[in-house]
Amino acid sequence: MLNRRTLLAAAAATAAATPALARKAAAFNPAFPQDFLWGAATAAHQVEGNNSNSDIWVMEHSKPSVYVEPSGDAANSFALWPTDLDIVKAMGLNAYRFSLEWARIEPADGEFSVAMLDHYKAMIAGCRARGLHPVVTFNHFSTPAWFAARGGWANPQSPQLFARYCDRAARHLAGEIGHALTLNEPNLTGLLGIVLPPGIGDRLMDADRAMQEAAAKAHGVAKFQAGNALWIEDVPTTTANMLKAHKAGRDAIKAVRPGLPVGVSLAIIDDQPVGRNSIRDAMRAKLYEPWLKAARGDDFVGVQNYERSLWDDKGRLPPPRGSVVNDAGSEVYPASLAGAVRYAHQVSGVPVIVTEHGVNASDDAIRARLIPAALTELKKAMDDGVPVHGYLHWSLVDNFEWVFGYGPKFGLHSLDRTTFARTAKPSAAVLGAIARRNAI
Repeated sequence: MLNRRTLLAAAAATAAATPALARKAAAFNPAFPQDFLWGAATAAHQVEGNNSNSDIWVMEHSKPSVYVEPSGDAANSFALWPTDLDIVKAMGLNAYRFSLEWARIEPADGEFSVAMLDHYKAMIAGCRARGLHPVVTFNHFSTPAWFAARGGWANPQSPQLFARYCDRAARHLAGEIGHALTLNEPNLTGLLGIVLPPGIGDRLMDADRAMQEAAAKAHGVAKFQAGNALWIEDVPTTTANMLKAHKAGRDAIKAVRPGLPVGVSLAIIDDQPVGRNSIRDAMRAKLYEPWLKAARGDDFVGVQNYERSLWDDKGRLPPPRGSVVNDAGSEVYPASLAGAVRYAHQVSGVPVIVTEHGVNASDDAIRARLIPAALTELKKAMDDGVPVHGYLHWSLVDNFEWVFGYGPKFGLHSLDRTTFARTAKPSAAVLGAIARRNAI
């Protein structure tokens, strides 16, 4: 273990050898802009519980099912959302990202629930009452079961159906929303096998297909395509429809409130080339570019980053030996967030909000170290001219992580699934302290 004397000696030697670098480091400005958004994020199906009209609920209860367990009560946030907002406020944050649940708002085709719209209106008002900026996602993966039973995003009518929902929700809710997102990580549609840890995507794909076929049979339809499906039969059509849906949804929201900033959140890995003839650029073109180009018509782009990938001329390399890894075995690389943000802005040309960043780690010390290290690199990118308007950590509380159930731990707070008590982890205090002083 290095002691204080060793560290001081090393620092002095480095400064003497590279005075220019030392001066540059000393010039780092740790302060963020005064209007910077500091927040935590959740998604409806992952925390609300008993979302029984959704496609994911159907998938969880299909036989066979690729889901290791059903979502059940989740974090009971449908009832306990005031508690969640109080926690966000108590942490010293000024923003909260959550999603509307389409399956609650439109449980049957063309039937809209005023009661559910009022529920989300109360949440938005609750944010404002606590001084929290509401960042609202109109669709975070899960869709109504009736929508999935009509082919989901493969249905040629899906863009119009989504726009109709966005219009109805916006007319009820848009007045007090701070920032709006249409879709969550649509760029990974049909491509999850590439970005999931090696072996996991391939293993799950066949099981996911069998699950969808069982759901289709149970509903008496030819295709039941869920919004968070791993296996997609027709990726080009589904992607094209989602691109159209984003634009149609954005236009519907803007028609209600033109001044409301609207964007889309994208999953962006910090892809780095290794050696000659790296396929990194080809992978970027496949994973992100259609959506980053679509975001050029938006007010901002949401960046969601968790790791980096190293690409040589053949494929994705394993994490470097000796790396800190998360619970899934992927490298924890603090600079990946800044790398993803720089790339997203370079291609899209619009401002960035970090709509998700975090780590799947049962050891919270990894999270507590990651947050300041990643934010330091993010601030350097901002100082270089990248317009970043906010940082929303995933997630506020340990929650239901889709096919993996409740095993992965991303939360700043742990969850007792019997009492629904939320307990702050040390990382919550780390992020809160940075947010309170608005500086690293």
